[in-house]
Amino acid sequence: MSSAAPAGASPAPSPASGLAERLRAQPKLPLIVGAAAIAAAAAAFLLWSRAPDYGVLYTNVTDRDGGAIIASLQQMNVPYKFAEGGGAILVARDRVPEVRLRLASQGLPKGGGVGFELMDNQKFGTSNFAEQVNYQRGLEGELARSVESIGSVESARIHLALPKPSLFVRDQKKPSASVILTLHRGRSIDEGQVSAIVHMVSSSVPELNAKSVTVVDQHGNLLSAANAGARGLDVSQLKYAQEIEQGYIRRIEAILQPIVGASNVRAQVAAEIDFSVVERTEESYKPNQDPRAAAIRSQQSSESMQQGATPPGGVPGALSNQPPQTPSAPITAPPNAAAPVPGAAATATAASTAPGSSRKDTTTNYELDRSIRHVQQGAGGVKRLSVAVVVNHREAADSAGKPSQRALTPAEVEQIRNLVKEAMGFSQERGDSLNVVNSAFAREGGDGQAGPALPFWRDPANLGLAMTIAQYLLIAGLALFAWFAVLRPLLRKHLAPPAAAVPEAAPAAPGAADDEAAAQTNARQREIERQKADLDYAHQTADQDPRLVATLIKHWMNT
Repeated sequence: MSSAAPAGASPAPSPASGLAERLRAQPKLPLIVGAAAIAAAAAAFLLWSRAPDYGVLYTNVTDRDGGAIIASLQQMNVPYKFAEGGGAILVARDRVPEVRLRLASQGLPKGGGVGFELMDNQKFGTSNFAEQVNYQRGLEGELARSVESIGSVESARIHLALPKPSLFVRDQKKPSASVILTLHRGRSIDEGQVSAIVHMVSSSVPELNAKSVTVVDQHGNLLSAANAGARGLDVSQLKYAQEIEQGYIRRIEAILQPIVGASNVRAQVAAEIDFSVVERTEESYKPNQDPRAAAIRSQQSSESMQQGATPPGGVPGALSNQPPQTPSAPITAPPNAAAPVPGAAATATAASTAPGSSRKDTTTNYELDRSIRHVQQGAGGVKRLSVAVVVNHREAADSAGKPSQRALTPAEVEQIRNLVKEAMGFSQERGDSLNVVNSAFAREGGDGQAGPALPFWRDPANLGLAMTIAQYLLIAGLALFAWFAVLRPLLRKHLAPPAAAVPEAAPAAPGAADDEAAAQTNARQREIERQKADLDYAHQTADQDPRLVATLIKHWMNT
């Protein structure tokens, strides 16, 4: 099929012109290439946008724990990677809690401390001193693990000073503890958490006072001051006062919102709390009551009698000191009376006529009405409440039908004041104060009207949607830029027809007709040269790649 090129023919076409001829033979190829490039860019963007967001699983783990964690992750088919020079293990952020729980079920990470597992493998014949040391080490390890469960604490070490028990009270010593905390980078610990750690440690060791627990951070800062209790400052008390205030605020707003609207009422409460603990003992006695109705506690009686002695009497002086007269016997006696015994009658008469004295004492003790009362008043009582409530104007329509606002009537304000008093438990004896104000709420423009709704461009949901759309617009812009700036110029460059060789100009003939004839001749000659060059290229292509020619003919036939 090949034929020799005639003399004066154009040189063989370059590889670029060959590629252009191929592209002209298949006009859909550039579109296919461009579409493939755009699809590849879109797929790359989707893969990049769907790449998992990695979160920190563990940081600063030991080599042994790190190897065990990696082995477990490989068994669970969880993808992971390292960060911070291998100091942190990262997994997909949404799987961090699940992976941590599954690793915790395997006892990972074990950490450097030990707990009560030391007591599991006690050897026979272990001394009492060794058992005590192992118990103390286990207790320290368990307390350290409990402290490390706090979110801001990375690691903890606890040292316990447990004195030996003594039989003598004056020789007994109280235990003490020291806690060293290593906090996560960029995190801090507040006083409430420090107080919680102190009380947890003191409650875990017998007879350990909270004042004997010292807490220090990794920088050597003392977190638990020894005189914190002497100052009377307690974070729990402040938190309790805030909870009391917030509770009153919620109660006031909850009872007013159905009346004025959720966004038309604001309340603030200042509560004065009494945290003092009062113990009082009273003992009272009632006045004397009727002895006949009273209960007898004890009764004592004594009686004495004296006869035969002349008691002293009369006017003091000589007459009272005279001796008594001689008694005389009776002249006659009864007929049946026996003969008197000498001296017996005188004795009987003296006994019957002798003076005597008697004394009787009675002492009765009654039960007393006594009451003893021991009162212990707990801390946390409310001493005084100060409440301030602001209510917005009520929305209404004017005569033209436009929305406007009007102030509440005095009756409505009084009704709101009464509701607030009932909600807060107002007490005049306690000294509570209440102030209710009806005023128009200010908006951002400052015109005193109700503030508008949140603009759509500040809505978090709309912001997220805008970010997603911006990502897709960015990848579409990059694809268009690649098409118009790179692919399209290249295709135009390679698909452009080759410039035909300009033949040498024929000698000019005289006259205009000759010039027109010469021009037509040159054009015809140029067309012939182009056709000859195409035939030569076709011959050369057929010799070099017959399969391409067959494919082209087949395409023509199908068309």
